[in-house]
Amino acid sequence: MTTTRLPAEERRASLLCAACHLFASRSYHGTTTAEIARKTGVTEPVLYRHFESKRALYLACMNWSWEQVRELWEERLAAEPDPALWISAIGRAFVESEKERPRSSPLWVQALAESAVDPEIAAYMRAHMHEVHEYVADVVRRAQDAGGVSPDRDPDAEAWIFISLGLLSMADEVVGALLRDAWPAIRESRTAWLRGSLHRS
Repeated sequence: MTTTRLPAEERRASLLCAACHLFASRSYHGTTTAEIARKTGVTEPVLYRHFESKRALYLACMNWSWEQVRELWEERLAAEPDPALWISAIGRAFVESEKERPRSSPLWVQALAESAVDPEIAAYMRAHMHEVHEYVADVVRRAQDAGGVSPDRDPDAEAWIFISLGLLSMADEVVGALLRDAWPAIRESRTAWLRGSLHRS
């Protein structure tokens, strides 16, 4: 088999992209490093020069996915002039973008399941969820400072509620159309709650 020699950074990015697609479409256990290597036209020893283990590659996929989500959220926040709608905007962006890229939902669901038996993945998920929480809590605080969210709302609590709804959306995808028709009402209810008395006539 003839392979194209790529610079190390490009090779690593190629392996990571292939792995993210395979993990998301199959599963952590259902994907082998041999398949990932084969998909990118390299041998397993080459793969292991970039990622020391399948777990390390999986967690790199989690990091890559979070970077993609965070970039998307920054774009949506910059495009939304009403701070009262910032939380709704990033929530909608996450759900809609799952159709356009290697999906985050399967990776999160798999990682949560693996956390029960893999202490390293569990430790990663604790730190990762706290990072996502802090990002969302900061969006709530910024929205409060801009006058779009009631100062009575607790940013930390609202961020955990946001994450819980994200997990519910993942369950919706896994089991199939659990809440598909309910999301507009959920978003409207959450936005009204966040606004509180600010926009009452």
